[in-house]
Amino acid sequence: MSVMYQDGSNENDQIILATGGYDHTIKIWQTHTGICQRTMQHAESQVNALEITPDKSCLAATGYQHIRMYDLASNNPNPTVNYEGITKNVTGVGFQEDGKWMYTGSEDCSARIWDYRLKSPHAAKIFQTSAPVTCVCLHPNQVELLVGDQSGVIHLWDLKTDHNEQFIPEGDTMILDIDVDSEGTHMAAVNSKGRCYIWSLTFGREGEPTKMHPKHKFDAHKRQALKCRFSPDSTLLVTTSADQTARIWKTCDFTLLQELTQDNQRWVWDAVFSSDSQYIFTASSDGCAKLWNVKSGHMEREYAGHQKAVIALAFRDAVL
Repeated sequence: MSVMYQDGSNENDQIILATGGYDHTIKIWQTHTGICQRTMQHAESQVNALEITPDKSCLAATGYQHIRMYDLASNNPNPTVNYEGITKNVTGVGFQEDGKWMYTGSEDCSARIWDYRLKSPHAAKIFQTSAPVTCVCLHPNQVELLVGDQSGVIHLWDLKTDHNEQFIPEGDTMILDIDVDSEGTHMAAVNSKGRCYIWSLTFGREGEPTKMHPKHKFDAHKRQALKCRFSPDSTLLVTTSADQTARIWKTCDFTLLQELTQDNQRWVWDAVFSSDSQYIFTASSDGCAKLWNVKSGHMEREYAGHQKAVIALAFRDAVL
């Protein structure tokens, strides 16, 4: 991420860091200085999740009964699209790799597909679960959505056939986050007991879903684990927790590489790697986002400005 510290405006324009949380605001940051460039209001609700479109033109923000799209190319502080029909908290959001559609998960026991190009406020597809959805993750193959829920079930939903399968790593223990590495060979899930489960994935034969093979499980944290993210190069996994830490694990053997912690950090809600896998951003209840050096484990920059807990991060630095 050396581009991060250069002054060329074209390079810095490629880098977007957005944060949101309980103070009902979204902030866009200049990553190499820690200066807040823009604040957008997210009235009526906290910000639960954020994601930047693949072309970096828009930012999706989710909250209670809301999914809102903000234009990153203009200074318009108001959302340009409001998506409708959800009755509870929207807990996760992401985009198909070409930006053709958006996916969300919600505590109204549903995962939804939205035709992003049409800008329609209504979902194009809905998948019902029997418990509130806590997280959603798109497989790199772009045709399977992994949906985690409060009852401890992971659903594998085939978007082409509508076929679905269920996996229960630990009964009656909330799945709080799921991630699949960029190669599509491993999946991680973390739960409310602080455990992390790892599966190896194999591609299904023609028309068949991805096969999941339990590979490893370990106690990642002493309290609930909130997020898990593979590094872009698939060599690392970061987990965040209510135990006031983020931890970086080597994926070759799932031993601990670094513990990212600071006094008064409180809950660490979210984390995301830089595209070169050498840096991590975290969001925490102390009202700050932080930039950490993966190799040293040291905090290199703090992004302070929110009045309450920061619980969502979105970051893109890869050149288009």
